[in-house]
Amino acid sequence: MKLIIQIPCFNEEESLPVTYADLPRQLDGIDCLEYLIINDGSADRTVEVARELGIHHIVSFKQNKGLARAFSAGLDTCLRLGADIVVNTDADNQYNGADIARLIEPILANKADMVIGERPIADTEHFSASKKKFQNLGSFVVRVASGTKVADAPSGFRAYSREAILRMNVINEYTYTLESIIQAGHNKMSIASVPIRTNADLRPSRLFKSPWKYMKRSAPIIVRSFMMYKPLKFFTILGVIFTIAALAIFGRFFFFWLTGGGAGHIQSLLFSVLFFVLGFLCVLAGLQADLTSASRKILEDVQYRVRRLEAKIAETNEQE
Repeated sequence: MKLIIQIPCFNEEESLPVTYADLPRQLDGIDCLEYLIINDGSADRTVEVARELGIHHIVSFKQNKGLARAFSAGLDTCLRLGADIVVNTDADNQYNGADIARLIEPILANKADMVIGERPIADTEHFSASKKKFQNLGSFVVRVASGTKVADAPSGFRAYSREAILRMNVINEYTYTLESIIQAGHNKMSIASVPIRTNADLRPSRLFKSPWKYMKRSAPIIVRSFMMYKPLKFFTILGVIFTIAALAIFGRFFFFWLTGGGAGHIQSLLFSVLFFVLGFLCVLAGLQADLTSASRKILEDVQYRVRRLEAKIAETNEQE
């Protein structure tokens, strides 16, 4: 059983040694344990420091491409290296490395394909009150959109089985945390949450610069993911909203028409017709998007088979 711990890095020459020192060197149930960093266009000595530390594998971007791209590149590399389990952690040492044993336990027991570390958000001192509220709100919205019971959706401390990695397909460039849960929930993957500990803050978060900025960047990801994986439901909800609005406005016009003042409120009739048409168009858009979603599922299955074949070829070449 091979485990690779991957760490996306962007200018982490100071924090990387601290993070690496906190990681386990051996784990029960794991025969081979390796480390990989994804250098996301760092301008400092991140790569040199990684080599000095003896990290086994380094993936480097010439320029910064964002956390989601770095995460995906790491998973692809881990597949080619023959990983059975991949653990993703942050380079700022936010997560307690000793909890990796707890994180991979459901996968080793064949009870989950994805495991997410649940931070003690309420008790984390360096989280502001607003950040705690937005973290909890974001997790709630993702649970609704994904149909899962994930307690801490923004957590980047995660473990993935080989099967989960083969089916992973992150599209946005901001963060992988939310979209990957919605995608996994749609694909009926088994997702587990385990309580973890956090370390003292080494530096301010680069992803969560302010609650409002985080919400501004995350909301479109959740909406787009919901539209992508549950298009008929999404557009039907929109259609119902427009239809209810149309009925309400038409009711207003009908009331005035019964009382003899309908001629003065003809604009209400026009708006009700407009909203009826919008509602009908939303339902049609949902049906069309649902057909497109069916085609996307076929493409995802093809991608899964290609990835599995490429990973097997890469493993064979490495053994030779």
